[in-house]
Amino acid sequence: MYPEVGEILEGKVTAILKFGAFVDIGGGKSGMVHISEVANTYVNDIKDHVAEGQTVKVKVINVADDGKISLSIKKAQQQEEPHPRKQQYQRRPEAQNKDKDSEPPTVRHHTAKKPVKKETVSIEDLEYAYEPKSTVTDAGFEDMLSKFKMSSEDRMTGYKMMDVKKRGRRK
Repeated sequence: MYPEVGEILEGKVTAILKFGAFVDIGGGKSGMVHISEVANTYVNDIKDHVAEGQTVKVKVINVADDGKISLSIKKAQQQEEPHPRKQQYQRRPEAQNKDKDSEPPTVRHHTAKKPVKKETVSIEDLEYAYEPKSTVTDAGFEDMLSKFKMSSEDRMTGYKMMDVKKRGRRK
């Protein structure tokens, strides 16, 4: 019987390779702890964290269809000891004794910086010449290039005008 995903087991490290460690989890089954699942920090050499014959707690993170079992040491440790920032805070004793009908708590207001007023320029303020593409083009390369240059210059002029309006000065 294969272990279930999420199950935390205790096993013995049987072999160590560059990319991970094999752990015997009992019942004739063994799984592999990839080097990325050994510790929460970067692991350059796995032998710095585990040794052959060491007993470790592992969490089953995957059981493949072909029977390969993926294990994690760091996820097993995370479940044992919760992160200090995730601790549940208890209410103060005086807050527990208050009646629900009593006065509401005092609300503290903080003063925030006033938002900076930004000028917006709408697209209607700019003049663009729209020319739909024709289906049949008999124009040569030079004609098409000159049209592209003109439309590009018009767009750049529009962008420059928009920038001038935003900044309130000429370049």
